[in-house]
Amino acid sequence: SFSVEYKSDRSEVTEADREAERQLSDRLLAARPDHSLFGEEHGVTGNESSPWQWIVDPIDGTSGFTRGIPIWATLIALHHADDGLCVSVVSAPALGRRWWATKGGGTWADGRKCTVSGIDNIADAQVNVTLNDGWRELGHAEALIDLTMSARRSRGVGDFWQHCLVAEGAMDVAIDAVGVQPYDLAAVRLIVEEAGGSFTNHLGEPSHAGPTAMSSNGVLHSQVLERL
Repeated sequence: SFSVEYKSDRSEVTEADREAERQLSDRLLAARPDHSLFGEEHGVTGNESSPWQWIVDPIDGTSGFTRGIPIWATLIALHHADDGLCVSVVSAPALGRRWWATKGGGTWADGRKCTVSGIDNIADAQVNVTLNDGWRELGHAEALIDLTMSARRSRGVGDFWQHCLVAEGAMDVAIDAVGVQPYDLAAVRLIVEEAGGSFTNHLGEPSHAGPTAMSSNGVLHSQVLERL
């Protein structure tokens, strides 16, 4: 068992989150002492002036993790100040799944190359929308509800998995909750993009900075943005 604490934004954090990040930080910075690391639990460590930065979420999906829901993963991405995202890994041990991508090298899942779907109409699409109060505050909650009603199927997977499913071609659109941060997004952004998809904020700007994020097979991206 482990204790659960709550941050100022009411999101959960456990000793498992902190210890996993500490071990990742120790190993990555031992192997690359000239790099920095930005983690959800401990902020920036290492060489802060380095152009190379590892972006880490030790347990993405902590809320579900604490309730026994198996949709959680460790997210790791490497970013260069000039070249952008270079490498990413998403490891979901409770699901027995792992995704990885390299810039220019494509996206892979469990040894199989991933490619986004070719669905070109919302009416035929599987969409995943994670609604929260932030979308209401931005004035887009009703539009997102309409989007789910217009789609062939709507799902509520959430967290990293929705974006990995887009990369695999199983999901066509995934829209995250408002409030997501770089450590939630960097790894999945490269995985989606290297599979041929699009990954932007709700304004259509390619970004993993947050606080909004949406991924798609690329073909549907403009259709979704037009609805917001």
